[in-house]
Amino acid sequence: MDNAAFLKNIKIGEVLSWAEVSEIHRIRNGIYQRNGRVVSLLTDFGKINPCYPDFHGDTKNTIFYTGAGRRGDQKLDSFNRAMFNAVESKHAVPLFNKQSVGRWEFLGFWTVEEGKYIYDETAKRMIWKFKLVKS
Repeated sequence: MDNAAFLKNIKIGEVLSWAEVSEIHRIRNGIYQRNGRVVSLLTDFGKINPCYPDFHGDTKNTIFYTGAGRRGDQKLDSFNRAMFNAVESKHAVPLFNKQSVGRWEFLGFWTVEEGKYIYDETAKRMIWKFKLVKS
């Protein structure tokens, strides 16, 4: 089954195993990109990995997503650059939320609306913060 067909059969809120998620998201990094194009995203809203404190905006249809880079100031690397490319292309990507080991909730398809380089007071570092909007 190809990725598009696989994703069409998954309902928002459905919990998947890592084996199922990895059919789409083939790496352990939060941003999976190929040739500068974002394929899919992972989050845990900072509950498991506090260095990526993603959070919802005013509604559940907006997420502020932390860019790639675990320590120190984040760079405009291939992962973060792919996120900016997604702002331009406006293509929707699947987002999976890690709930616990081996349990991933499918949150639907999201587009990257904008990205900003900001100072994170808690982490005391510069991070890329991307605004995701539900498609």
